[in-house]
Amino acid sequence: MSEPAASRRIRRAARILLLAEDKSLLLFRFTPSDRPPLWATPGGECDGDEEFEVAARRELLEETGLALEPGPIIARRSNDFLTFDGEPVSADEAYFAIRVTDKFIDTAGHTAHELAVMQTHRWFTRDELASWHEVIFPEEILDILAKVDAA
Repeated sequence: MSEPAASRRIRRAARILLLAEDKSLLLFRFTPSDRPPLWATPGGECDGDEEFEVAARRELLEETGLALEPGPIIARRSNDFLTFDGEPVSADEAYFAIRVTDKFIDTAGHTAHELAVMQTHRWFTRDELASWHEVIFPEEILDILAKVDAA
C-alpha cells in the first residue's frame, strides 16, 4: 500500500524533451536495483526554491553538456512515485521542449548517483516510444509530444 499523498514530500522537477531535427527524443536508461529498468527524459529535481526554468537549464547542462535556454513550460504533470533512494514523493513536474540540430551529448557532467543508475542513452522515434519493451516515463510521453508538435 502506498503512502497517503498528504504525507509525501512535494518533489518539484524540471524535465527536458530534447528533440532532434528528425523529431527523435533523447531518453536515458535507468537501472535501479529495486525495480526493472526504465527510460526517462533528461532533467531532475529543483534545488530548494529554484525556478523550473533555472533547474531545466542546470539539469540539461549537467546531463547532456548542452547550454541552451529551455523556453516556456509546455506541459505540467503530477504523480506519486518512489525515488531511487526509496522515498515516496508527490511529483510536480514542468516539461520543456528544446530542439537540437546535433545528436551529440556530453555525459561528463553526470553526478556519482547518475553514473550509478543511468547506464546509457538513445534517441527514440515516435514509433519506438509507442512500442518499446521497457517502461518509459512519463507514460503519456506521446501525448506531451503531440502538444509540442501542435505548438
